[in-house]
Amino acid sequence: MELSSEAYASCELCPRRCHASRAAGRPGFCGASSTLRVARSALHFWEEPPISGEAGSGAIFFTGCPLRCVFCQNHQISQEGFGLEVTTPRLAQMMLELQAQGALNVNLVTPLHFAPQVREAVGLARAAGMALPVVCNTSGYELASVVEGMSDVVDVWLTDFKYASSELARSLSGAPDYPEVALSALEAMLRSLRAHGGRAEGPDGRMLRGIVVRHLVMPGHVDDSLAVLDRVWQACGNEVDLSVMNQYTPNERCRSMGGDLARPLGDDEYEAVLDHADELGFERLWWQQGGTVSESFVPGFDATGVRGPELG
Repeated sequence: MELSSEAYASCELCPRRCHASRAAGRPGFCGASSTLRVARSALHFWEEPPISGEAGSGAIFFTGCPLRCVFCQNHQISQEGFGLEVTTPRLAQMMLELQAQGALNVNLVTPLHFAPQVREAVGLARAAGMALPVVCNTSGYELASVVEGMSDVVDVWLTDFKYASSELARSLSGAPDYPEVALSALEAMLRSLRAHGGRAEGPDGRMLRGIVVRHLVMPGHVDDSLAVLDRVWQACGNEVDLSVMNQYTPNERCRSMGGDLARPLGDDEYEAVLDHADELGFERLWWQQGGTVSESFVPGFDATGVRGPELG
């Protein structure tokens, strides 16, 4: 797919293919028009060790999302529209500012519904001296063609693989096609990684090239988590890092739904998924230790780092 501004005329940038005339100011299913909106640009310390290290990842949080996850912890920006309008040169300048702050990378969080401007901004920033790896932090619900179109500017894919069950994907994220879409996107990421020489780390342990597949274990759905790990292993083996997360936090909506989603994840449920990852043979496995069920992993979306000069 050619990632130009023409893509916004009748938008097919995500699997929803909603055909919204975003160029005319009409929001797509993602909630966004063609105008870039960013909610935060700052150092972020809660990613996996090869992403955040001790210095922090330079995270830029974009407004909007093609999913509708009932448990989303970033709902203020993903579904409620918080964020400030920015230009492409301003986005490029944010990347340079994060580099000056000592970030290990530029971490673009849910960026691909703005793929044309994001791709352009990375090019502008690199031309102006930005030398950091670029991380695409995604829900995994992406078109393979868009992944391929971004492959020359993305160094690290930090991607979710949320569900193996279409029914679970439908009920929790409104996307019954999620399992096959996420697999196709992951396969495209892997092709890109192989084409660029495979996984690479710097002397400080930061990831320079690679794929980290994240999976959030949901209470009451261990069987689906095991199936997700099976799919990732079959597709990628040890060419990817696996991050198994236990930070599910019931929000007000989940608590009102009752059932398993109204409670935190049990230790026994989490251990069962970690054990299966070991059994499959994942060599680079990241996990979380106790006390993660809180809002502490959610940064304050207050437009930190968004306002400022444009790249000139």
